[in-house]
Amino acid sequence: MIRATEVVEGFLAIDGALLLVINVTRGLVVYPSTIQTAVMAELPFMATEEILMAAVRAGGDRQQLHELIRRHSQLAAEQVKSHGRPNDLIHRLQQDPAFAKLNITQLLDPAHFIGRAPQQTEHFIISVIEPIRQRYRSQLGQNITLSV
Repeated sequence: MIRATEVVEGFLAIDGALLLVINVTRGLVVYPSTIQTAVMAELPFMATEEILMAAVRAGGDRQQLHELIRRHSQLAAEQVKSHGRPNDLIHRLQQDPAFAKLNITQLLDPAHFIGRAPQQTEHFIISVIEPIRQRYRSQLGQNITLSV
């Protein structure tokens, strides 16, 4: 059997957690340049499958190309992780004759790696978030303070 005090304590805990979420999100600052830098640092590793498929379409042997990408990726990762250097995977691949026919830079558009995320996000906002915002529109914009 659940006691009334347990229910009240549960609601107070949830209320406190939600107040924290509100405080954190109101102070949230997004730095697009920082995000872009982080994405571009990891993008070469994410793009290896696209690079591999483009090289195969250009006439290369899949197994051989896969092994070359694996080796270059490991060497580039070592530079990043062990020495704190920038990710040089793309430079390494561009210097390798097996990838000479490719315009690798063209394969590095981050938009190629997000799938349907923009459409799914828009659908979620329209179908889930907006009805909630409309239901509670009178409470939006309130100043919340957390007192513990």
